[in-house]
Amino acid sequence: MEYYFSRNVNMPFDEAIEKVTEALKEEGFGVLTDIDVAATMKKKLDKDMPAYRILGACNPQFAFQAIQTEDKVGVMLPCNVIVQDKGDHVEVSAVDPMASMQAIRNEKLAEIAGEVKARLQKVVETL
Repeated sequence: MEYYFSRNVNMPFDEAIEKVTEALKEEGFGVLTDIDVAATMKKKLDKDMPAYRILGACNPQFAFQAIQTEDKVGVMLPCNVIVQDKGDHVEVSAVDPMASMQAIRNEKLAEIAGEVKARLQKVVETL
């Protein structure tokens, strides 16, 4: 089982960030964290790399349900979406929450993860 799903988009990197953020919002997600990995690597290691951002997305309703179902599930939250500059295109990838939740044997949590997966897939597919 793949642990993510991706789509290549033909738009500038910053526009892709905006479009992903808007699409997440339409599906009920907010961006809790925005990690600029390339800037961090430059600052901490003096290494250059193409633009790479990790957006920590959270749908509060589903997060609440998941935490009520399995109180340690927070170690796997939020749902990460990455936006990468691949040179000739930008790639957007999202975690497959079904894959990450396989380690937890809880049917109710699997149902929630399935709903979150469907929404994240829609985000990626609509770009």
